[in-house]
Amino acid sequence: MIIQPIIDLVALCHQKGITNVILSPGSRCAPLTLAFARHPGITTRTISDERSAAFIALGMAQQLGKPVALVCTSGSAAMNYFPAIAEAFFQQIPLLIITADRPPEWINQYDGQTVFQAELYGQHVKKSFRFPDSFESKDQVWHANRISNEAINLANQFPPGPVHLNIPLREPFYPKVDERLIFPEDLRNIEVYEPEITLKSFDFLQKEIQSYRKILIIPGQQIRNIGIQTVLDQLSLEKKVVIVTDTISNLQSESTISLHDHWLGNQEWSESLQPDLILTFGKSIISKSLKLFARKSNAAHWHIQEDGKSKDTFQKLSKIITSYPISFLEWLLKNSISQEKSFAERWNSLQAKTATSLASSLAESKFGEYSALRIISKFIPEDSKIHVANSMSVRYLNFLGKWNQEIYCNRGTSGIDGSNSTAVGCALVSNEFVTLITGDLAFFYDRNAFWHNYPLSNLRIILLNNHAGGIFRLIEGPSSQPELEEFFETKQALNGTHLAAEFGFEYNRVNTKSDLEASLNDFYSESSVPKLLEIESNSEENARILDEVKERIKSELLGLHLT
Repeated sequence: MIIQPIIDLVALCHQKGITNVILSPGSRCAPLTLAFARHPGITTRTISDERSAAFIALGMAQQLGKPVALVCTSGSAAMNYFPAIAEAFFQQIPLLIITADRPPEWINQYDGQTVFQAELYGQHVKKSFRFPDSFESKDQVWHANRISNEAINLANQFPPGPVHLNIPLREPFYPKVDERLIFPEDLRNIEVYEPEITLKSFDFLQKEIQSYRKILIIPGQQIRNIGIQTVLDQLSLEKKVVIVTDTISNLQSESTISLHDHWLGNQEWSESLQPDLILTFGKSIISKSLKLFARKSNAAHWHIQEDGKSKDTFQKLSKIITSYPISFLEWLLKNSISQEKSFAERWNSLQAKTATSLASSLAESKFGEYSALRIISKFIPEDSKIHVANSMSVRYLNFLGKWNQEIYCNRGTSGIDGSNSTAVGCALVSNEFVTLITGDLAFFYDRNAFWHNYPLSNLRIILLNNHAGGIFRLIEGPSSQPELEEFFETKQALNGTHLAAEFGFEYNRVNTKSDLEASLNDFYSESSVPKLLEIESNSEENARILDEVKERIKSELLGLHLT
């Protein structure tokens, strides 16, 4: 028999808008599994590997903008959720994590599949809740309803994020053959109404902002926002404010600076590019050179965020503005600010010169990952989505500058785990093409992302296989050590042939420019299965190409006179 409070929890999830659930098989969680699977308004999918399951749920929630529920059995199953939960927490993606547990009297008693699940995820969830372990009194039923309401509401409240609901369950776990589950429609549904931020005017800042002549805006990671993009473009064109955009800001345009990684580390222009005010909103940035540039500057730093919380990323934070970013940016556009015209001209001159130099340098360079991605960028449909793995993959995209597609990357914790699975989650709830760009270590690390029974005809995978962790050749410390290849790069001999055959993907492997272009001609044609395009290259050669391109751009930029 499935106890009614479990059925009520599932019904409440649906009433509050949770319509997608990722389940992992288990016996202890059977009451939850059956309740979710039998609810007519909820789509349930089964992913056997809990680590992949959690990242797939993350990818889905990221696209849907509302919580996806995760359900697993007790013990180490719940621990395998942890990497994705941490990522969701720092990316502010809503998840409802429901873990089945042993009753409290059996914890730490050598009983099977038992760990300390209460508060398992620590500070990496917004809050952990413990369901009652019995329902003998009306108060316990009321308690379960209250907890269910609070947990689901909290996952949605700003900033959204993961919430953990741990549920002790006793046998029997399975209903009788003829038992029907009744999902009530009259459950107590506690609704949360959050008032709009009423601060419409920032005129109290007018005098202070007039004193700044060189304003630099740095948006952090966020989903695409056309309204913010429009205002930023106007600020750049009309007010001569400089906007520096990493790929994961999803705010790149012809009016923003996107090739900054090629010159910000050079002292030749450091002084002439210095701002006196840095404005930020959103989450993390990719560019280390941009981060260091901001930390070394003497600029004031104002951060704009709805809840008034902030991170002192640049060690210069001087003002936290509680506002929707677009409200503050619109105010900035409407008010007169006196900007030093030459400040914007210096940044734009470097951007234009770098764009020309980068294009010619890559056209003349040897074939490798860098030039391959430049070619690939011309074939990816503009209305599609790009998921990119960490380490070199996301840095290559940042080096290449402006992308027209919406770009996603697990930069909350910046790990290589889960990039395949997150892309799979996105593909499951998207109609557009989803392109995963990944290195070999991240790809093979997360191969269980494809171990399920759900079609992914819109998924396209670009695998950059240099048979090593190539980023370590670019980091000064490990690159100079004799142990580089064995202990840092982690050389491996795998390719995608067997994986593609195992999962039924269309597959092609290339190692020349002409073969790559030929393969890309029909890469985005319709298919009933995912397509995997593997680009084989040499790690050492890739590092050499990157250094040569950097040096050529640097030498050509030296001819610029920034006054």
